Amino acid sequence: MIRILLGIAVLLPMSNVVLAQSHTNQGHGSHSPTSQAHAPYAEMKDRAIKALSEQQIADLKAGKGMGLALPAELNGYPGPIHVLEFADQMNLSAEQRARTSELYRSMKDEAVPLGERLIESEASLDRLFASRTITPAALDTATNDIARLQGQLRQTHLKYHLAMVDLLSSEQIRRYRQMRGYEQPAGAHRHHKSHH
Repeated sequence: MIRILLGIAVLLPMSNVVLAQSHTNQGHGSHSPTSQAHAPYAEMKDRAIKALSEQQIADLKAGKGMGLALPAELNGYPGPIHVLEFADQMNLSAEQRARTSELYRSMKDEAVPLGERLIESEASLDRLFASRTITPAALDTATNDIARLQGQLRQTHLKYHLAMVDLLSSEQIRRYRQMRGYEQPAGAHRHHKSHH
């Protein structure tokens, strides 16, 4: 019974804050939660390419990963650019640095043209809809082309993460994971618990 009363005592102030915020938002017309829910894409209508933000276009042109290699990155397969960033902390040899730089350049050489082709394909699809000239056949061709390019781009980023594992020691990979925040340094958890 005491636990229930304590729970109610904690929740009541929070509910008052939520109600106050809701009331405040409703007083601002177009900024109310209801109107936002009905127009989630309104700010995107003036994009040059509706399916891509300016940041996404810039990242594609720069050959950036954009999260495409997360299955590798988060499962212990480091990316070349981040390995170069942490080269000192990972104690990379001169040969490892040189090879990692080569892998990064090769990755960009492949990713940038694919990114540019993907941008153009998205722009072409956008134009078909904007001009009202889209047909089922054209839609099929355009979306298949986009899907193929997306797959090629993702495969490009992933394969360079895969190549990095052959270049690094298990200790260097462990250090990489620590530097990226995926893993705590040895003893850190015990030290944290000792303060409690």
